[in-house]
Amino acid sequence: MGATPAWPPSSLPRLFVAAPLAAGTAVTLDGAPANYLGKVLRLAPGAQLKLFDDVTGEWLAEIAEAGKRRVTLTIVEQLRPREPVPDLWLLFAPLKRDPIDWLVEKATELGVARLLPVVTRRTIVDRVNLDRLRANSIEAAEQCERTALPFLDAPEKLTTMLRAWPADRILFFADETGGEPFATAAAAGGGRAAILIGPEGGFTDEERSAIRALPQARGVALGPRILRAETAALAAAAVWMAAAGDWTASPTR
Repeated sequence: MGATPAWPPSSLPRLFVAAPLAAGTAVTLDGAPANYLGKVLRLAPGAQLKLFDDVTGEWLAEIAEAGKRRVTLTIVEQLRPREPVPDLWLLFAPLKRDPIDWLVEKATELGVARLLPVVTRRTIVDRVNLDRLRANSIEAAEQCERTALPFLDAPEKLTTMLRAWPADRILFFADETGGEPFATAAAAGGGRAAILIGPEGGFTDEERSAIRALPQARGVALGPRILRAETAALAAAAVWMAAAGDWTASPTR
């Protein structure tokens, strides 16, 4: 006898909704989500899908009504609670549109808890479209089955960030002048951590001195090659996740 197939199947459509979910309640979608379900996927009443809300976890839902501009769903049952998230912040200098979109998308997939754009002396971009970045993050979470979204901060100056740095969080900063191998530092660090990646032109000498003056800061090296800023950010996040994050945990489903 063959194995009983998993239910609900992983192939069900999956969407984020910005409202707490609960069994038996109704959710109405309009705009892009309704268009996606009704016109793109052509789902009819009775079709099922998965929803998550970044608060209570993931839920099975069923379409009750499907109109041209609005879809009403009934929440059937909870599938998973909100996932525990490794306490990793990723700080990075704002980049041009394509690289920063890619960085946010992949950092979401890797499980980063918080994303903080940091403005440095050599930062080449002075504006960040937070709405677009959040949309990229949501889409990535929908695809990779995260039930928790990373918190996305507004850009902040490096000097301001350093003055308010929490006393109980390690700050690993990628120092192009050298430092402890990050794989070693990440394995020994544990706990609450953050990774700081500089702009394409690197930190100035004054910035580097200010960072090193922070008691919680530890300069680290990311290998012998010069990495693009977005590559360095994601490589560092992956190394930390492998050493101190949730990559060794067994799947819950």
